[in-house]
Amino acid sequence: SFRWLPEATFCSTASYSLHPVALLQTTPPESQAMAPQQHSTGAGAGGCPMMTSTAGAPWPNNQDTKTAGSRGPVLLEDYQLIEKLAHQNRERIPERTVHAKGWGAFGRLKITGDISKFTCAKCLQKGKETPLLARFSTVAGEAGGADLERDLRGFSLKMYTEEGNWDMVGNNTPVFFVRDPSKFPDFIHALKRHPVTHQRSPTALWDFWSLSPEAMHQITILMSDRGLPASLVNMNGYGSHTYSLWNDKGERFWVKFHFKTQQGIKNLTNAEAEQITGRSRDTCGEDLYNRIERGDCPKWSFQIQVMTMAQAEECPFDPFDLTKVWPHKDYPMIEVGEIKLTRNPESYFSDVEQAAFSPNNIVPGIGYSPDRMLQARLFAYADTHRYRLGTHYEQLPVNKPRCPVFHYHRDGPMNVEGGLQSGNPNAYYEPNSFGGAAEKRSAEEPPVPVSGDAKRHDHRESYDDFEQVRELYSKTLSPEERGRLHNNLAGSLVGVPKEIVERAFALLHRIHPDYESGCRKELEGLLSAGEYAPNGMPVTLETPHTVNPAKLQKPTIAEAAAEPSTSTSSTSSGSSGSHQQKASSKKKGVLAWCGHNSATAGAPEPSR
Repeated sequence: SFRWLPEATFCSTASYSLHPVALLQTTPPESQAMAPQQHSTGAGAGGCPMMTSTAGAPWPNNQDTKTAGSRGPVLLEDYQLIEKLAHQNRERIPERTVHAKGWGAFGRLKITGDISKFTCAKCLQKGKETPLLARFSTVAGEAGGADLERDLRGFSLKMYTEEGNWDMVGNNTPVFFVRDPSKFPDFIHALKRHPVTHQRSPTALWDFWSLSPEAMHQITILMSDRGLPASLVNMNGYGSHTYSLWNDKGERFWVKFHFKTQQGIKNLTNAEAEQITGRSRDTCGEDLYNRIERGDCPKWSFQIQVMTMAQAEECPFDPFDLTKVWPHKDYPMIEVGEIKLTRNPESYFSDVEQAAFSPNNIVPGIGYSPDRMLQARLFAYADTHRYRLGTHYEQLPVNKPRCPVFHYHRDGPMNVEGGLQSGNPNAYYEPNSFGGAAEKRSAEEPPVPVSGDAKRHDHRESYDDFEQVRELYSKTLSPEERGRLHNNLAGSLVGVPKEIVERAFALLHRIHPDYESGCRKELEGLLSAGEYAPNGMPVTLETPHTVNPAKLQKPTIAEAAAEPSTSTSSTSSGSSGSHQQKASSKKKGVLAWCGHNSATAGAPEPSR
């Protein structure tokens, strides 16, 4: 809807301006308005701030390009045109490989519980409030993807503490698909688009999953109700990894971070999500923005689980395994505080797209753990920011710490602000005698005992990948929830070759026989119907999962010359029958792909 607003609302030379109601409809109060910086030669037309080049010179004409004559070619000296085109060409940066589509908001972390016996971190002491930035995201989809796909959601926080930035980089689930970082790139490749068809491939995904039994815990959560949150504020957040806390005595404790929504858990079915996506692909971001704008600020309760070093030694499973949870009955939740989001970004690009979260950003009192995935992320996240945003990413306003920064880094692209930040221009090396920044030995973490041989240890050796999933399936989920789990998981298997399906079913059987039989029954029903059913993923019955490698082999010049040519007359005379044959073949191919012809489903065609 639109309404007419007077000229005074906008710097417009027209009497009135057509303006969407959804946008800001009034000028901000004088107390909030930013006074325009006037150029020495005066203001622009209509009382607006004067438009300038990026070098500050007045911009005389933003309507017409400089040409040689009214019909002549454009002159290279029209630097205003060159400047505009150059900036337009660089208005985008590489999107994140994963977590590409995201939403953010600012708020604060308030500590209400006393956990000083576990940590000396100043930001975690009772009564402390710390400003923060939160970013939520989908994982598999691109920046323009739909909000409501069956997918994990990223849940990341950047706390601007007095001791530096603390980044908590997590998801909306407490576990993950893999436990060894060597498999992370392979998993993401399977999750993303096929290199030839450029379509998402359930076959690739289930091929990887069925060969990775450690993924079954995360798969079960993903295919359950919680795999499709109704909104960003109706889901929990988890640090997922095991981190550590340490206190003034030098004692270390292993810890899990939890953020429980105070808005309640709400999820959607595949059909509900598909219907909403048909109207809008951006409902989650819209909901978060509007909530904060109307003052309905979302909150999450901050809780932790703690494990002592001695308990970790006696734990029946690896407490640093990212595919495992810590049972609440053994490691109860401890209330710490809450986070509250109160302000929307002023610039999406500056505040959200340029935000860089790195688990290596910790503060004294908080530490890492031997979690293999966490250890790899300590390098990978900072490295991807250097690629995506530039080596100066920590000097961008949204990533800059709110505390004083002193170091001996010199010049170059990683120091775009220039100058030395040691505290004294004569102290450009360390140690020095000129009062330059000095180390703080009290910030050193207590030691972590290690033992064993340095080698490539088999991450699947002596691991039980089914016990915790069995507990989740048989004791945590209700019969109704298990029924929806069966349907969701079966829907993702439609079109996957029978060999891979059976391999997946074998893993489900090891978890619980009812898990396998329930999913098998649902899949048989979907295949017998032979019709598309909502599956929570951007695929249909027509989506190609794989390609025939033989068809991609380019013939040599000699082979191409030797192929017999087809006459125009024969092609045109058989056109009608050819179309019918193609349509029949296409329909038959879909049924075979869905498992009706299990002998050939997914098998490559013989090379010609």
